[in-house]
Amino acid sequence: MSQKKSKGSPSLQSIKSLPVDFSFVGSPGNERMMVSDSVLGNGASLTEAEEGYANGNDNVYRNNESPYSKWTEDRPSVGDDGEGMKAASSFKSFGRSPVDSKWSDTTPYAAKKKLTSWFQLPDGNWELGTVLPTSGNETLISLAEGKVLTVNSENLVPANPDILDGVDDLMQLSYLNEPSVLYNLQYRYNRDMIYSKAGPVLVAINPFKKVPLYGNDYIEAYKSKSVESPHVYAITDTAMREMIRDEVNQSIIISGESGAGKTETAKIAMQYLAALGGGSGIEYEILKTNPILEAFGNAKTLRNNNSSRFGKLIEIHFSETGKLSGAEIQTFLLEKSRVVQQSEGERSYHIFYQLCAGAPPILREKLNLKNANEFNYLRQSNCYTISGVDDAEQFHVVMEAMDIVHVSKEDQESVFTMLAAVLWLGNVSFTVVDSENHVEPVADEGLINVATLIGCKVEELKLALSTRNMIIRNENIVQKLTQSQAIDTRDALAKSIYSCLFDWLVEQINKSLAVGKRRTGRSISILDIYGFESFERNSFEQFCINYANERLQQHFNRHLFKLEQEEYIYNGIDWAKVDFEDNQDCLNLFEKKPLGLLSLLDEESTFPNGTDLTFANKLKQHLNSNTCFRGERDKAFMVSHYAGQVVYDTTGFLEKNRDLLHLDSIQLLSSCTSHLPKAFASSLLTQSEKPVIGALYKSGGADSQKLSVATKFKGQLFQLMQRLEKTTPHFIRCIKPNDFQSPGIYNQGLVLQQLRCCGVLEVVRISRSGFPTKMSHQKFARRYGFLLLDHVASQDPLSVSVAILHQFNILPDMYQVGYTKLFFRTGQIGILEDTRNRTLHGILRVQSCFRGHQVRRYAKDLRRGIATLQSYVRGEKTRKEYAVLLERHRAAISIQKQIKGRISRKKFKNINDASVLIQSVIRGWMVRRCSGDIGFLQFGGKKGAEQEEVLVKSSVLAEMQRRVLRAEAALREKEEENDVLHQRLQQYENRWSEYELKMKSMEEVWQKQMRSLQSSLSIAKRSLAFDDSRRNSDASTNAIEDSESSWDRGNNFRTHESGGVRRMNAGLSVISRLADEFEQRSQIFGDDAKFLVEAKSGQVDANLDPDQELRRLRQMFDAWKKDYGARLRETKVILHKLGNEEGSANKVSKKWWGRRNSTRFI
Repeated sequence: MSQKKSKGSPSLQSIKSLPVDFSFVGSPGNERMMVSDSVLGNGASLTEAEEGYANGNDNVYRNNESPYSKWTEDRPSVGDDGEGMKAASSFKSFGRSPVDSKWSDTTPYAAKKKLTSWFQLPDGNWELGTVLPTSGNETLISLAEGKVLTVNSENLVPANPDILDGVDDLMQLSYLNEPSVLYNLQYRYNRDMIYSKAGPVLVAINPFKKVPLYGNDYIEAYKSKSVESPHVYAITDTAMREMIRDEVNQSIIISGESGAGKTETAKIAMQYLAALGGGSGIEYEILKTNPILEAFGNAKTLRNNNSSRFGKLIEIHFSETGKLSGAEIQTFLLEKSRVVQQSEGERSYHIFYQLCAGAPPILREKLNLKNANEFNYLRQSNCYTISGVDDAEQFHVVMEAMDIVHVSKEDQESVFTMLAAVLWLGNVSFTVVDSENHVEPVADEGLINVATLIGCKVEELKLALSTRNMIIRNENIVQKLTQSQAIDTRDALAKSIYSCLFDWLVEQINKSLAVGKRRTGRSISILDIYGFESFERNSFEQFCINYANERLQQHFNRHLFKLEQEEYIYNGIDWAKVDFEDNQDCLNLFEKKPLGLLSLLDEESTFPNGTDLTFANKLKQHLNSNTCFRGERDKAFMVSHYAGQVVYDTTGFLEKNRDLLHLDSIQLLSSCTSHLPKAFASSLLTQSEKPVIGALYKSGGADSQKLSVATKFKGQLFQLMQRLEKTTPHFIRCIKPNDFQSPGIYNQGLVLQQLRCCGVLEVVRISRSGFPTKMSHQKFARRYGFLLLDHVASQDPLSVSVAILHQFNILPDMYQVGYTKLFFRTGQIGILEDTRNRTLHGILRVQSCFRGHQVRRYAKDLRRGIATLQSYVRGEKTRKEYAVLLERHRAAISIQKQIKGRISRKKFKNINDASVLIQSVIRGWMVRRCSGDIGFLQFGGKKGAEQEEVLVKSSVLAEMQRRVLRAEAALREKEEENDVLHQRLQQYENRWSEYELKMKSMEEVWQKQMRSLQSSLSIAKRSLAFDDSRRNSDASTNAIEDSESSWDRGNNFRTHESGGVRRMNAGLSVISRLADEFEQRSQIFGDDAKFLVEAKSGQVDANLDPDQELRRLRQMFDAWKKDYGARLRETKVILHKLGNEEGSANKVSKKWWGRRNSTRFI
């Protein structure tokens, strides 16, 4: 629990030992405590500042040089009220003080008056007290409650001055010991400053609540370097900058216990990388992989509501411009046993509960889903919900994330189908069928649903769960399973389906995030792997997890301790070696062959009769001599890990290591109709066919051989270490402040245990006494050589490097020159970097001004040249346009001339036609006027001198003339229409030449026939006009004014000559009918011919054959022409007879008719 400084100094629970490098030296004349050289350096005397503080004068620290002077007045003293600590204003970070050497632990601690110290009480707790005047070996110390104790000076641990409370880097502490480190972390934790630095390592304490340290504002602040306080953003930004600067891949290794916040820390680092290298759109997909992997790979445990039950390495790739170009995810050791078994108070994987709570009604009905408490695999632990978490809402988040990473709707439905199949497998029950305890599955709802969901037959599923095929001496033997064996087969099938589903899902995500051709070789890997675990009962999973943590700890040691010190020795650096706890012995215990833990486990797994007890006995027999191993009672054994001793129970070790899925189950999956079970079977068979390295297991007739889980995990771990060795590591140590997952509670004993496991104090000591920044001579000279005032290009890199150091007055204590590299203490390279950046900025400024001047001159010349070129181009363009306009003008004039000529000709033709028409009308009128009434027509009659006279009225003759004129006008119209049709036919001459020729020939035939008819009609008319001529000749002898009297006389004779008039009227009616028939037939044949031409040219739509209709029209015309000609000839005969009777007047009649015709056609 967090303790208030007011009610006594902080009581540090369970701190019962000091670092091994502390030693105490005392004498009667000088009671003071000495600290080893590795911590306190050369053992110099107290500085002036410390002496002032020891004498009660803390004003020494409150000078203008100290960056902490603004906080010293707010810090409560040891004996003040604890509320003062709560009221102290929180601050973001502390920088290194310019007088940092004043707090360095290179000065021995002296127990002087009023100096604060940490005192360990008899119950093991530490409290802060004030040292009073001492005598001899005993010291008086005043505690916060006012209690004064006499203690041995050897039991006191020095405390840091108040001004150093809450520094953001543990390297700034004057006295580096466990109570001071714990107090400093607690001081910051109480003020929501959860991040602290321990040299190159970031220490992150889980606040178990939301703290205002994240968001776009903080990202921009760390991106622009305006904030320097410790943060995940700062570590990630450093990795990004080093990747771009050094062109070396980076890695961020996040470690810690379960519940320490590793997963959230990894997500924060990914968010910063996405914001820093975003823009291509793939950063959103990378971030959306977190909800999917958490749903399928995380579960609630007793220590953590969102515990990662697998390890993952996310390798994020960048383009040459520093933008995200893709990512790849690698997973390790998924805890498959959690699918079928959970402890009380824990849950299976989140996705099962999310599916049961948030599946849409259609999906629930399709998968036959029920509530979580109705599935056997989920109700074992009686825990179905997590406080503050809505599983239904999280299910929709997972579905949205799957859409974003391009998992299709069909594949999503297949994934949920497999999850439902796993749940229903847990509800499959068995019934005993014989006396030997053999069983078969009950054909109930569970069995039927499983068969339906995976796409197999119920009988095949029953056989796979209740029988096992074995091949012994080339014979196939079917063995029935007992109830325990059947349950194990069912659970193995469920675990394999879920494990294969998880691997398939990761594969689909990697396809979506694939780099492709954009790969540049630059990447930052984020490792989020399970932390060290130690429970009341530790099984095979904890065995593998702690082995992985041993490997990671060695990687940590190699980079921060081993390699660092080996490099110092290699380069001949004056260096005091720091001792640290090496875990190589523990790794040898795991990996040594043939008598290591892993080798013995695989060996025992190969024996058909091997059991967990025989395995435990074999370990005790061969490994009892190892200092890191101790055999326990029954099936247990103990391993001394770097983080402490862990007792493992070997129950289930062999079965979990074998992880055997029999070939019957694989064949069942391969026979399913769904594509995912087939893919799972193919993957399992591929793993079985791989060359086996190490121990094998072949028992019970199983004919599939595969790598054991331990061997496969060891191979993955070695590959992971090889990838990490090729990167520059950045370490984040996550600390869990309490086991209750509650904010504000700081369990100092738990924190101290984790700090010891992480080796934080050793990291600080080696970093503070060492040279964390190093650079080769060549790189240093190449990077900073241009800053020299003198030209030293011809000198060797070492001389250039030394010249640079002298020019910038870097103190000799702050660096050392090695054989191949330069080594700098913390903060020294920053001075050179700042100067380099300022110089480069100035150079770039000058270059930008000069280049701007050049560009402006070039732009001015270019603009002038462009203007000249544009003038030429525009002139040429204008001339071309003028030439085109001129041609158009000439063409327009020519067109206008042609159009005006055509209009004039058409107008002249119309006027001419009108004039002819007017002349014809006038002449006709004049003829009619001159002719008047015709008097008498005498026809030859009876012999004997009696002559018959016929009186013809002028109106009848006029009517006949009008009919003849109409017939002639109609004939002319038909001729004009024929001309129009002829013109139209000529327009289609190229396309229908044969048809035009045929029509033209037919038109000529028609014209000949028309002329023949016209000539025949003319003859008839002339014959008929004989009487008219006679009457006209008689009328000419009489005066015009006597016409009325002549008409009266004619009327007197009509009664006597009625028979002659009737004959004449009959002849006139026959001629009238022939003329009307000719007009009608001409109109009909013309219309039909015009319609056929239009149908042939496509102007009208008609369902007929134009050629056939044309032939039929011609036949009709020929028939009519023949008939019409016959009738016309008969009429001519009749008229001829009448003409013979009037022989005397024949010549006169013909002469008049010819004169009339000549007048009409003028």
